[in-house]
Amino acid sequence: MKFMSWGMYPKVDNIPLIFKNEQRLKELVRNYRNIIPFGNGRSYGDSALGENIVDTKSMNQILDFNEELGLIHIEAGVLLSDILEKCVPSGWFLKITPGTKLITIGGAIASDVHGKNHHIEGSFSESIEEFRIMLPKGEIVTCTKKETPDLWKATCGGMGLTGIILDAKIYLKKINSKFIDQTTIRTNNLKETFEAFEVYKDLPYSVAWIDCLAKDEKIGRCVLMAGEFKNDENLKYKPKKQIYIPLLYPEIMMKHWVMRLFNNMYYNAAKKGVSKQTVDIDTFFYPLDVAKEWNRIYGKAGFVQYQFIFPKNTSYQGLEKILKILSESGKGSFLAVLKLYGAANDNYLSFPMEGYSLALDFKIDDGIFDLLDELDKVVLEFKGRIYLTKDARVSKEVFEKGYPMIEKFRKFREDNQMNTVFQSLQSKRVGI
Repeated sequence: MKFMSWGMYPKVDNIPLIFKNEQRLKELVRNYRNIIPFGNGRSYGDSALGENIVDTKSMNQILDFNEELGLIHIEAGVLLSDILEKCVPSGWFLKITPGTKLITIGGAIASDVHGKNHHIEGSFSESIEEFRIMLPKGEIVTCTKKETPDLWKATCGGMGLTGIILDAKIYLKKINSKFIDQTTIRTNNLKETFEAFEVYKDLPYSVAWIDCLAKDEKIGRCVLMAGEFKNDENLKYKPKKQIYIPLLYPEIMMKHWVMRLFNNMYYNAAKKGVSKQTVDIDTFFYPLDVAKEWNRIYGKAGFVQYQFIFPKNTSYQGLEKILKILSESGKGSFLAVLKLYGAANDNYLSFPMEGYSLALDFKIDDGIFDLLDELDKVVLEFKGRIYLTKDARVSKEVFEKGYPMIEKFRKFREDNQMNTVFQSLQSKRVGI
């Protein structure tokens, strides 16, 4: 069995380590080196790839659900989709959710994922009551923010490099509908895009698709979706049926002129100015999940996602420069997602900071890594950072300049002998 990330790059040989209980897992942790936990394979690059991969999908039980408190106890291999199917009919939703529901709880903690409400609710770690983790010698610790603060700050966002998360208790958000009142705003340029985010920042959720191939006075135009849950007592949630993407996708779909045509069609499909819609949970939060294996559209070579964030005071200038480079290069992205973020937390490697981030997908082809190296320079120029969960190629030098607490993370790993057991391809590449 060969494990591969969602970006299908890099392609590497690895050894799967399978276990059926904690005792067997303890034996694996004690007897192997260079191991990394692997969930549902939805991280984009090499953060969950390595020499020896611990497959955590067998830890997939919902252990308890307190419907009065909205506190759910789940094993680390449980998918967010499993929680939704269990809890939405009871009037509970994830406090923080990324743009896919097909990730594991362990992966959500290791990436300290964020969503469309970071500017209001923060990162995933804000919803955690506690979690249990197996450390390098096989010992199991119950980790809480108060009792084990250093382990908490290293593990939440620590990319699986402190140990193997076994289970977690997380708090959910009370809702009274499976529907969202969505406000859609079509902007004409980057200035209007920033103004729209600020106008609608008090709504709990916001995200924008941005046209990264627009030129001149149209640079930065977007379709912004902001929303909040309705209050209609309709909680009859059923996940959307998935459609399948063929294994081989026509190469022509990745051509520059096709991307430009798609971007124009998507932008013009939204009404001018401001409009209102009612959409369901899957449409608003997880639009891509309806397409099973959508990563196949990029072909056998795979793709890389590039997500960065700028501090708020440099976001406009930094994004403007990035978008100009992309427009001139012609190497656009169908998926270009812009989000507003709130304040950073104290976790050593958590990605968010107060500002704006942009996520882009690029088919792997000639010149793409040179382009990303050029974008790295802009990210550093405007004091930004790269998101490890989406990364497959950033250099150690670029990475560590964006994370001021990197040395604390390295020291914690060394002091607790985690660096001798837990390693991924990514951790070796960026020196963590």
